[in-house]
Amino acid sequence: MILVMALVAFTMIMLVLEWIRADMVALLVVVVIGLTGLIPSDRVFNGFAGNAVIAIIAIMIMGAGLDRAGVLSLTANFVMRMARGMESRLGVVINSVTSLFSAVIPSQALAALMIPVISRLSARTGVPISRLLLPMAFCILTATNTTLIANSPLIILNDLIASANNNLPPGAHTIPKFGLFSVTPIGLALAVLGVMFFYFFTRKLLPDREDDRLKVTPGRTESYFADTYGIVGDTAELTVTAESPLVGMSIGEVEQLREAPLILAIKSGNDSRMAPPVDQVIWVGSVLGVLGPREQLAQFANNQLCRLSPRMRQLGELFNPTRAGISEAVIPPSSRFIKQTIGALRLRKRYGISVLAVHRGDQVLRDDVRSISLRPGDTLVLHSSWRELAQATEDKDLVVVTDIPKEEQRPGKIWHAVGFFLLAKGLALFTNLDLSVAMMTGAIGMLLTGVLNMDEAYKAINWKTIFVTACLIPLGWSMDATGTAAWLAQEVLVYLGHAAPWVLQLALAILTLLFSQVMSNVGATVMMVPIAISVAVATGGNPSAYALIVAVSSSNTFLISSGHPALMMVAGPGGYRGKDFLRVGVPLTLAVLLVTMVMINLMFH
Repeated sequence: MILVMALVAFTMIMLVLEWIRADMVALLVVVVIGLTGLIPSDRVFNGFAGNAVIAIIAIMIMGAGLDRAGVLSLTANFVMRMARGMESRLGVVINSVTSLFSAVIPSQALAALMIPVISRLSARTGVPISRLLLPMAFCILTATNTTLIANSPLIILNDLIASANNNLPPGAHTIPKFGLFSVTPIGLALAVLGVMFFYFFTRKLLPDREDDRLKVTPGRTESYFADTYGIVGDTAELTVTAESPLVGMSIGEVEQLREAPLILAIKSGNDSRMAPPVDQVIWVGSVLGVLGPREQLAQFANNQLCRLSPRMRQLGELFNPTRAGISEAVIPPSSRFIKQTIGALRLRKRYGISVLAVHRGDQVLRDDVRSISLRPGDTLVLHSSWRELAQATEDKDLVVVTDIPKEEQRPGKIWHAVGFFLLAKGLALFTNLDLSVAMMTGAIGMLLTGVLNMDEAYKAINWKTIFVTACLIPLGWSMDATGTAAWLAQEVLVYLGHAAPWVLQLALAILTLLFSQVMSNVGATVMMVPIAISVAVATGGNPSAYALIVAVSSSNTFLISSGHPALMMVAGPGGYRGKDFLRVGVPLTLAVLLVTMVMINLMFH
């Protein structure tokens, strides 16, 4: 028991402080569990083959298939028709549609899919994006409990219940597992709460600010990037002459010169490319596509003996707005770019992308961009071709915020995608198949009909989430197997043993939501569900109700932006500050807590 509690404490501390990556922490924990024999060695890695993990993988693949077939673009057009340009109606329609998708698509994936859609709607209607993004993200979290499909804590709940059943005291009734729609009444109540909350309180909780970020809409307009990031000026061509001191210098060396403009493209001989790498050498006759104020460009051209042409004669095709431009992208919490410098990532050489600025909190970083180490939630200002940017985002290391021009890759497969998704839901609902088998049926159907190919399916899977989930499930098993959960429950009852059942439930719910603010909701669920079940058994309560209260409360993460990946992804594009999350999150947290308690007790009365 001491060893299990030490592992729990270690996991909590590491997930909060992030000294070690979350997936590495989880893998370390499961290896220690195996080495110390807390559970039989042949069960240590069973989490990877568990029903929950396989179901999550299948759901990620199907979510990517729906996006690849163009369902999200059709959604944007539908929202525009329904809203008719009215801000109040636009918010309701966006939040309602998002809530609907949140029941079937994982939260982080849905946020990544919806941000460009919201940007497009904001650009078309003129409604500030700051009034749309935060409500959208919060509605994802309030509606994610509608089914057992999209919410990881609910998906792993049955695995934790199965483990608890193996360790129940003699005579105790076996805890039944939850069906696909067992939680739907609770989820629907929370989804309606989220939509109505923002319908009545958006204007009061997210007031207009005297801030340029919130008065403009992300797009490829010069005014937006000038007002928001200080990126001013025009594009022009610099032709390097034989007398120019730039001859023989690399792009990186030129960019270090005083008053040097941003170099976005180069043409040497017959070869033209966007975002030239820093080690590319400039020769006589090279044409540089640059960005900067007209006076600065003229002064630089004069000092460096180059010919300045304000018209894009030789690089015009590269800078065609239908093919290239400036965009914004967010670093999601699962990105491999985190803790790496922009220079070390070699985005120019690998993807043809130039990073012009980084927005972090209330700061805009433009000086020495290459040395900036990236963090989750950072917003990058990029210049690239749209095709190369789309290719760069396939690995999910960047989430593009700006509504860039792109063609849907497989619009002809939309009915295949929707059909197999509905088939998977039907199998889960109307048959006795495990959720993993039902969901994987839909995923393999999309693969066989060409909605996705296997490489795209692999990229759709967030392997960090899979490892964290699969490796932390055995920690919950070990809490049951060693009696740690029962002992902790007895300690809780020492202080709350004479309290009413709703007080015990409230204490468990509050403890879970506090844990989930600073660590993963999967981790909070794994730690708290065994304790909740033990408390219920000891007090004669309904273990299913207590376990469900914990699982639902783990998604009640509205107080800080780092509480959930979906919130981190909208903080930068929306220009939100910490106090915005508290102003909106505190009343919403209390409302969600109240509705959760009431609905679960009504269901299990």
